[in-house]
Amino acid sequence: MDPVIKNLRSELFRNADEKVKESGERFFKEEVRLYGIRSAVVIRIGKDHYKLLKDKTKAEIFSLCEELWKSGMMEESFIACNWSYYVHKNYEFPDFEIFDRWVNNYVGNWASCDTLCNHSVGTLVEMYPSLLTKLKEWAKSENRWVKRASAVSLIVPARKGKFLEDIFEMADILHSDTDDMVQKGYGWMLKAASQAHQEKVFSYVMSKKSTMPRTSLRYAIEKMPSELKAKAMAK
Repeated sequence: MDPVIKNLRSELFRNADEKVKESGERFFKEEVRLYGIRSAVVIRIGKDHYKLLKDKTKAEIFSLCEELWKSGMMEESFIACNWSYYVHKNYEFPDFEIFDRWVNNYVGNWASCDTLCNHSVGTLVEMYPSLLTKLKEWAKSENRWVKRASAVSLIVPARKGKFLEDIFEMADILHSDTDDMVQKGYGWMLKAASQAHQEKVFSYVMSKKSTMPRTSLRYAIEKMPSELKAKAMAK
Protein backbone atom coordinates (compact mmCIF):
# COMPACT_ATOMS: atom_id res chain seq x y z
CA MET A 1 0.00 0.00 0.00
CA ASP A 2 1.23 3.48 -0.84
CA PRO A 3 2.37 5.19 2.39
CA VAL A 4 0.21 8.25 1.67
CA ILE A 5 -2.87 6.04 1.46
CA LYS A 6 -1.85 4.20 4.63
CA ASN A 7 -1.42 7.45 6.56
CA LEU A 8 -4.64 8.86 5.09
CA ARG A 9 -6.64 5.86 6.29
CA SER A 10 -5.07 6.08 9.73
CA GLU A 11 -6.22 9.68 10.03
CA LEU A 12 -9.69 8.81 8.80
CA PHE A 13 -9.94 6.11 11.47
CA ARG A 14 -8.80 8.58 14.14
CA ASN A 15 -11.55 11.02 13.12
CA ALA A 16 -14.36 8.45 12.90
CA ASP A 17 -17.43 9.23 15.00
CA GLU A 18 -20.16 6.65 15.57
CA LYS A 19 -22.90 9.27 15.93
CA VAL A 20 -21.91 10.93 12.64
CA LYS A 21 -21.85 7.48 11.03
CA GLU A 22 -25.37 6.64 12.22
CA SER A 23 -26.66 10.04 11.12
CA GLY A 24 -25.04 9.68 7.71
CA GLU A 25 -26.50 6.23 7.12
CA ARG A 26 -30.02 7.64 7.46
CA PHE A 27 -29.53 9.75 4.33
CA PHE A 28 -29.33 6.70 2.07
CA LYS A 29 -31.84 4.04 1.10
CA GLU A 30 -29.06 1.73 -0.03
CA GLU A 31 -26.43 0.30 2.30
CA VAL A 32 -23.37 2.53 2.56
CA ARG A 33 -20.04 2.11 4.33
CA LEU A 34 -18.94 5.11 6.37
CA TYR A 35 -16.21 6.01 8.81
CA GLY A 36 -18.50 8.69 10.21
CA ILE A 37 -16.68 11.95 9.49
CA ARG A 38 -18.18 15.34 8.71
CA SER A 39 -17.68 16.53 5.12
CA ALA A 40 -15.55 19.55 6.03
CA VAL A 41 -13.14 17.32 7.95
CA VAL A 42 -12.95 14.82 5.06
CA ILE A 43 -12.09 17.66 2.66
CA ARG A 44 -9.39 18.97 5.00
CA ILE A 45 -7.82 15.55 5.48
CA GLY A 46 -7.89 14.95 1.72
CA LYS A 47 -6.22 18.29 1.00
CA ASP A 48 -3.56 17.76 3.63
CA HIS A 49 -2.58 14.41 2.17
CA TYR A 50 -2.81 15.65 -1.42
CA LYS A 51 0.03 18.06 -0.62
CA LEU A 52 2.25 15.00 -0.23
CA LEU A 53 1.53 14.00 -3.84
CA LYS A 54 3.12 17.04 -5.51
CA ASP A 55 5.75 14.89 -7.23
CA LYS A 56 3.22 12.36 -8.52
CA THR A 57 2.06 12.29 -12.14
CA LYS A 58 -1.62 12.49 -13.06
CA ALA A 59 -1.57 8.76 -13.85
CA GLU A 60 -0.11 7.98 -10.43
CA ILE A 61 -2.74 10.14 -8.70
CA PHE A 62 -5.53 8.44 -10.66
CA SER A 63 -4.09 5.09 -9.55
CA LEU A 64 -4.22 6.19 -5.91
CA CYS A 65 -7.80 7.40 -6.46
CA GLU A 66 -8.73 3.96 -7.76
CA GLU A 67 -7.27 2.37 -4.63
CA LEU A 68 -9.50 4.65 -2.55
CA TRP A 69 -12.57 3.78 -4.64
CA LYS A 70 -11.91 0.07 -4.17
CA SER A 71 -12.23 0.38 -0.40
CA GLY A 72 -15.98 0.98 -0.71
CA MET A 73 -15.78 3.61 2.04
CA MET A 74 -17.75 6.75 1.19
CA GLU A 75 -15.28 9.20 2.70
CA GLU A 76 -12.48 7.62 0.66
CA SER A 77 -14.60 7.95 -2.48
CA PHE A 78 -15.04 11.68 -1.75
CA ILE A 79 -11.29 12.12 -1.42
CA ALA A 80 -10.78 10.18 -4.67
CA CYS A 81 -13.25 12.51 -6.40
CA ASN A 82 -11.47 15.59 -5.07
CA TRP A 83 -7.99 14.36 -5.93
CA SER A 84 -9.10 13.51 -9.46
CA TYR A 85 -10.46 17.04 -9.84
CA TYR A 86 -7.34 18.73 -8.46
CA VAL A 87 -5.49 17.63 -11.63
CA HIS A 88 -8.22 18.86 -14.02
CA LYS A 89 -5.87 21.30 -15.77
CA ASN A 90 -4.04 18.25 -17.09
CA TYR A 91 -7.11 16.35 -18.24
CA GLU A 92 -6.96 14.65 -21.65
CA PHE A 93 -9.65 13.01 -23.75
CA PRO A 94 -8.68 9.39 -22.83
CA ASP A 95 -9.20 10.16 -19.13
CA PHE A 96 -12.89 9.52 -19.76
CA GLU A 97 -12.10 5.80 -19.84
CA ILE A 98 -10.92 6.02 -16.23
CA PHE A 99 -14.00 7.92 -15.09
CA ASP A 100 -16.19 5.48 -17.00
CA ARG A 101 -14.60 2.59 -15.10
CA TRP A 102 -15.13 4.30 -11.75
CA VAL A 103 -18.78 5.08 -12.46
CA ASN A 104 -19.52 1.58 -13.68
CA ASN A 105 -17.52 -0.35 -11.08
CA TYR A 106 -17.47 1.67 -7.87
CA VAL A 107 -20.25 4.26 -7.65
CA GLY A 108 -23.06 2.90 -5.50
CA ASN A 109 -24.87 5.91 -4.07
CA TRP A 110 -25.99 9.39 -5.10
CA ALA A 111 -23.37 11.23 -3.05
CA SER A 112 -20.35 9.56 -4.65
CA CYS A 113 -22.03 9.78 -8.06
CA ASP A 114 -22.70 13.49 -7.82
CA THR A 115 -19.33 14.40 -6.29
CA LEU A 116 -17.43 12.70 -9.11
CA CYS A 117 -19.70 13.75 -11.96
CA ASN A 118 -20.47 17.37 -11.05
CA HIS A 119 -16.79 18.23 -11.07
CA SER A 120 -14.38 15.76 -12.67
CA VAL A 121 -16.61 14.30 -15.39
CA GLY A 122 -18.40 17.58 -16.09
CA THR A 123 -15.14 19.47 -16.47
CA LEU A 124 -13.74 16.86 -18.85
CA VAL A 125 -16.89 16.99 -21.00
CA GLU A 126 -16.67 20.80 -21.14
CA MET A 127 -13.09 20.44 -22.36
CA TYR A 128 -14.00 17.76 -24.92
CA PRO A 129 -17.66 18.19 -25.98
CA SER A 130 -17.50 15.16 -28.27
CA LEU A 131 -17.70 13.14 -25.04
CA LEU A 132 -21.39 14.04 -24.91
CA THR A 133 -21.93 10.95 -27.05
CA LYS A 134 -20.46 8.87 -24.21
CA LEU A 135 -22.85 10.44 -21.71
CA LYS A 136 -25.77 9.54 -23.99
CA GLU A 137 -24.51 5.94 -23.92
CA TRP A 138 -24.48 6.14 -20.12
CA ALA A 139 -28.10 7.30 -20.22
CA LYS A 140 -29.03 3.98 -21.84
CA SER A 141 -27.25 1.86 -19.22
CA GLU A 142 -29.00 -0.74 -17.06
CA ASN A 143 -27.13 0.64 -14.02
CA ARG A 144 -29.12 3.29 -12.12
CA TRP A 145 -25.98 5.17 -11.06
CA VAL A 146 -24.56 5.27 -14.58
CA LYS A 147 -27.88 6.69 -15.79
CA ARG A 148 -27.88 9.30 -13.03
CA ALA A 149 -24.24 10.07 -13.84
CA SER A 150 -25.16 10.86 -17.44
CA ALA A 151 -27.38 13.71 -16.26
CA VAL A 152 -25.53 15.08 -13.24
CA SER A 153 -22.29 15.33 -15.23
CA LEU A 154 -23.95 18.22 -17.07
CA ILE A 155 -25.08 20.25 -14.03
CA VAL A 156 -22.22 22.76 -14.09
CA PRO A 157 -22.10 23.16 -17.90
CA ALA A 158 -25.90 23.55 -17.89
CA ARG A 159 -25.71 26.43 -15.42
CA LYS A 160 -23.32 28.13 -17.84
CA GLY A 161 -25.86 27.78 -20.65
CA LYS A 162 -23.93 25.08 -22.48
CA PHE A 163 -25.11 21.98 -24.35
CA LEU A 164 -28.85 22.78 -24.21
CA GLU A 165 -29.88 20.63 -27.17
CA ASP A 166 -27.82 17.72 -25.83
CA ILE A 167 -29.45 18.20 -22.42
CA PHE A 168 -32.89 17.92 -24.01
CA GLU A 169 -31.75 14.81 -25.87
CA MET A 170 -30.49 13.29 -22.61
CA ALA A 171 -33.77 14.15 -20.90
CA ASP A 172 -35.63 12.43 -23.75
CA ILE A 173 -33.57 9.26 -23.24
CA LEU A 174 -34.18 9.28 -19.48
CA HIS A 175 -37.74 10.59 -19.74
CA SER A 176 -39.74 7.55 -18.59
CA ASP A 177 -37.22 5.97 -16.25
CA THR A 178 -38.96 4.64 -13.14
CA ASP A 179 -35.99 5.01 -10.78
CA ASP A 180 -36.35 8.04 -8.51
CA MET A 181 -32.58 8.60 -8.44
CA VAL A 182 -32.58 8.89 -12.23
CA GLN A 183 -35.72 11.04 -12.25
CA LYS A 184 -34.18 13.44 -9.73
CA GLY A 185 -30.91 13.46 -11.67
CA TYR A 186 -32.35 14.52 -15.00
CA GLY A 187 -34.80 16.90 -13.35
CA TRP A 188 -31.83 18.56 -11.64
CA MET A 189 -30.07 18.79 -15.02
CA LEU A 190 -33.09 20.59 -16.51
CA LYS A 191 -33.30 22.89 -13.47
CA ALA A 192 -29.63 23.82 -13.95
CA ALA A 193 -30.26 24.52 -17.64
CA SER A 194 -33.24 26.73 -16.77
CA GLN A 195 -30.91 29.19 -15.01
CA ALA A 196 -29.60 30.28 -18.42
CA HIS A 197 -32.47 29.15 -20.69
CA GLN A 198 -35.65 29.48 -18.63
CA GLU A 199 -38.03 30.00 -21.56
CA LYS A 200 -36.69 27.07 -23.59
CA VAL A 201 -36.61 24.71 -20.62
CA PHE A 202 -40.15 25.74 -19.67
CA SER A 203 -41.34 25.06 -23.21
CA TYR A 204 -39.63 21.67 -23.11
CA VAL A 205 -41.22 20.80 -19.76
CA MET A 206 -44.67 21.87 -20.99
CA SER A 207 -44.31 19.68 -24.06
CA LYS A 208 -43.51 16.67 -21.86
CA LYS A 209 -45.57 17.35 -18.72
CA SER A 210 -48.30 14.83 -19.49
CA THR A 211 -45.80 11.96 -19.46
CA MET A 212 -42.84 13.27 -17.43
CA PRO A 213 -42.59 11.75 -13.93
CA ARG A 214 -43.78 14.28 -11.34
CA THR A 215 -40.49 14.00 -9.49
CA SER A 216 -38.54 15.10 -12.58
CA LEU A 217 -41.08 17.83 -13.31
CA ARG A 218 -40.86 19.31 -9.82
CA TYR A 219 -37.09 19.35 -9.91
CA ALA A 220 -37.00 20.91 -13.38
CA ILE A 221 -39.21 23.90 -12.46
CA GLU A 222 -37.88 24.52 -8.96
CA LYS A 223 -36.03 27.75 -9.88
CA MET A 224 -38.80 29.16 -12.07
CA PRO A 225 -41.25 31.95 -11.11
CA SER A 226 -44.38 30.85 -9.26
CA GLU A 227 -46.69 31.54 -12.21
CA LEU A 228 -44.66 29.23 -14.47
CA LYS A 229 -44.56 26.57 -11.76
CA ALA A 230 -48.35 26.74 -11.48
CA LYS A 231 -48.79 26.25 -15.23
CA ALA A 232 -46.39 23.33 -15.29
CA MET A 233 -48.02 21.58 -12.33
CA ALA A 234 -51.62 22.17 -13.49
CA LYS A 235 -53.46 19.02 -14.56
